[in-house]
Amino acid sequence: MIVESNPIIQQAAEQLRQYFARKRTTFDLPITFTGTEFQRRAWQSLLNIPYGETRSYLQQARAIGNPKAVRAVGRANGLNPIAIVVPCHRVIGKSDKLTGYAGGLEKIQFLLNLERKNA
Repeated sequence: MIVESNPIIQQAAEQLRQYFARKRTTFDLPITFTGTEFQRRAWQSLLNIPYGETRSYLQQARAIGNPKAVRAVGRANGLNPIAIVVPCHRVIGKSDKLTGYAGGLEKIQFLLNLERKNA
């Protein structure tokens, strides 16, 4: 089986288990982003949002030096191939509104609550 023979997948699975058990707040995995330059910058910026905190799409766009790219940031986040590890769930809409999370709004709320209770 691939999972059993791949040490990185085993490490990711263990770190995710720890995250959901509230024993891990950051991930220590080798990550190589593949996508456009803009997507890679957007995804990299997600790693700078602390556990238990949120940012708006505008704040994320500003963080990558492109404050007018709010919608493009949202699209890039929606294409994030490794959600949770690269925490796109920490980016929310204006006035703390939950919007457009690819995993569904119930899941983003669950993840945010998990982190806030443990922060």
